[in-house]
Amino acid sequence: MPLLKNGQMIGEDAWLSVADDAPLPEHRPALISHARWQAEQEHLAGRNAPLGIHLPNTVDVLDFGPEAGRFDLIVLEFPKFSDGRAYSQARLLRERFGFAGELRATGHVLQDQLWHMQRCGFDAFEIAREGAAEAFAAVMRGFSHVYQPTGDGRISALKQRLAAARKQEAAE
Repeated sequence: MPLLKNGQMIGEDAWLSVADDAPLPEHRPALISHARWQAEQEHLAGRNAPLGIHLPNTVDVLDFGPEAGRFDLIVLEFPKFSDGRAYSQARLLRERFGFAGELRATGHVLQDQLWHMQRCGFDAFEIAREGAAEAFAAVMRGFSHVYQPTGDGRISALKQRLAAARKQEAAE
């Protein structure tokens, strides 16, 4: 599946997705399920190679958040375009729990939602539809103003307009 990371297409994903009953590779980054982490947490905590986790959007990030720093990659699921729980998960992981690793969106990732996903903290996207990855990469470079507030520090167009109006009123 094509991977868009930091606005660029990545040739091959370094992460190996490992089934719950399969052995983990010793020296390769491994992506495991949340269920496997819960079942084998003590054993996996001592792993010397990078470890990633796939969190379903039903996981309460307020409970999981303190463990986020143990992972180099967290994959969040968009099971359908109308289910936005992963947006909230991403913001909580970045803004409240300070997760600094790769945050990847998978599932129903849509081109028109990509920019806001990035602003919520995602820096990598699995693009399911072949041939769409280049269009998605162009979206990452296509916006100069933001409309929704997030924790990325960018000021929304509304706040910019209000500040300009206040400045104009003060000058009069």
